Amino acid sequence: MDPNSIIESIKPIKFLIAFSLFIAFYIMAKLFGKIIHDHLKKNVPPNIAKPLYNTIYYTIISIGIIVALETYGINLSSLLVAGGFAGIIVGFASQRVFSNVLSGFFLYIDKPFSVGDPIEIEGTRISGIVTDITMLSTRILGWDGVTYRIPNGTLFESNIKNLSGLVARRVEYLVSIGYEDDIEKAKNVIIKAIEDEPLALVDPSPQVYVENLGDSGVILKVRFWAPTPKWFEAKTKILEKIKIALDKAGIEIPFPQTTVWFRTPLKCFQEKKA
Repeated sequence: MDPNSIIESIKPIKFLIAFSLFIAFYIMAKLFGKIIHDHLKKNVPPNIAKPLYNTIYYTIISIGIIVALETYGINLSSLLVAGGFAGIIVGFASQRVFSNVLSGFFLYIDKPFSVGDPIEIEGTRISGIVTDITMLSTRILGWDGVTYRIPNGTLFESNIKNLSGLVARRVEYLVSIGYEDDIEKAKNVIIKAIEDEPLALVDPSPQVYVENLGDSGVILKVRFWAPTPKWFEAKTKILEKIKIALDKAGIEIPFPQTTVWFRTPLKCFQEKKA
């Protein structure tokens, strides 16, 4: 029998075997993927469950393709050598991607924030509302209307301030009054202005005390609490009311002043006296 004819007859058999193996891996990917997907759907948010399912599914499919090609007789070693340099580049990129995916998983476990929370990232100027959390990155809508996309790896390593951690937040001001003004009177005027505003909480009660003796006046620290959703509104509204109340009470908010003292009288003053 002609060897060439034998080889030709073997090729269709190899193809059928290789194709059958690929179909087997495809079915396995579907079944195994469905089990994993159903489990993840019950225990993990959709933004994390879907990428994990896709990773498992396409990994099994890729293995099936490799096994089928090897069974058919295609030597993949040459392809691997040819793609070696590309593999190195992809490897470096995939490390970063894997880091972001892993960080996204840890952020889900740690739960420092959720979609809709106002947050602030320490060491940056980024603060705003969390609008989306994916496996690779988190999107924040800033107070200025700009959307920021932050890789989860970077976010996981940052100090995050969740501005909605409690139902109430504290507001603080530094208010300066003149040295000639009555401190107790100023404190009472400020507390009355706060207590008259419905946005300020009664408990904890407002606090006003001397924080420092400044160059131009006495520095008072003002503290009160407001509901977290109304924090910014309360902060801006009550500060304006404090200014109006101090003006009505005749209490001055001094501007910076500097007193200059000369060791010897100036010549121009000496001439005037003469």
